[in-house]
Amino acid sequence: MIGGRPAWAEVDLGAVAANVRLLVARAAPAAVCAVVKAGGYGHGAVEVARAALDAGATWLAVAIPAEGVELRAAGIDAPILLLAEFHDCEATIANDLTPTVYSEHGIAWLAAEARKQGRSGIGVHLKVDTGMHRIGVPAGEAVARAKAVLATAELELEAVWTHCPVADEPDNPFTPQQAERFAAVLDELRSAGIDPPMVHAANSAGTLAHPRLHHDLVRPGIAVYGLDPSPELAGSMALTPALSLKAQVAHVQVVPAGDAVSYGLRRPMAADTVVATVPLGYADGVPRGLSDRGAVLIGGKRRPLAGSVTMDQLMVECGTDHIAVGDEVVLLGRQGDEGIQVQEWADILGTIVYEVTCGISLRVPRVYV
Repeated sequence: MIGGRPAWAEVDLGAVAANVRLLVARAAPAAVCAVVKAGGYGHGAVEVARAALDAGATWLAVAIPAEGVELRAAGIDAPILLLAEFHDCEATIANDLTPTVYSEHGIAWLAAEARKQGRSGIGVHLKVDTGMHRIGVPAGEAVARAKAVLATAELELEAVWTHCPVADEPDNPFTPQQAERFAAVLDELRSAGIDPPMVHAANSAGTLAHPRLHHDLVRPGIAVYGLDPSPELAGSMALTPALSLKAQVAHVQVVPAGDAVSYGLRRPMAADTVVATVPLGYADGVPRGLSDRGAVLIGGKRRPLAGSVTMDQLMVECGTDHIAVGDEVVLLGRQGDEGIQVQEWADILGTIVYEVTCGISLRVPRVYV
């Protein structure tokens, strides 16, 4: 029993390492920046970061300064890229995180904090918006913003980068157009005498499907964890899923024919049915949308969920099979010859695999193998 109840997420760090080695080979000669934001996409940022670096990644990336501080506190000294600007720059500079900039005020904030801390030569990465329209300096203003960085005594322009919104759609013509737009920005910078030491654009999908986007560095996220960026790219690399979600049966009963289970009592049993209760629910990241639609593995068999997933528990139909308290339950992963993949949940829920793994809450202990 872990954390007071028999439920846990098992993370295979060997799978993470194997995935990173494949990405390193695919991206070469570009370096690999493993994205470990959001607690390593629900897998555990510190543990995944160490495994990724040991397997050949040379950079890490996070979304917010606190995530970088966590890695530094764990003794990780690799370069850590922040993927967006933050007005509170104290932790960024104090912990040697690499800031992204794209606005005039972002540059001013960083320079002011560097002066306050008596620091200079802070390498920054200039984010250019080449069509996603989320964050970044507009392409037409990139030269001016790069000059603003160079005009400060405290900052240095270490890299220029962009992000691709549809690289996971291999046939979408926008990505090649975006690559052309980014190339034009780089040409404008060089014509102005600005030659950034590093250029990067590729996420997981870009790394797998768009070699032109590799440049000097690639930033795979979801592929590090063994999941395909999209169904269209399934099988484009022999990735190994790193996460399994498991529990043990906590209660067993026979529900009489005509009775229903869980909130709403919406689906009566057609016959007397063995029902197993599993101590995981939507507060743990098993979405309520799986109610009466999802399945788990018990005894090597797929078994449907019975009724609504509740906050802390869910119920499973087991027919007339003998099920005992303590039997292993696999919600994601493999058991015997059967498997339930993250993509299956995503398909049922009408979402993406990223949301599934990031949604597994912190009250589910992670066990590393």
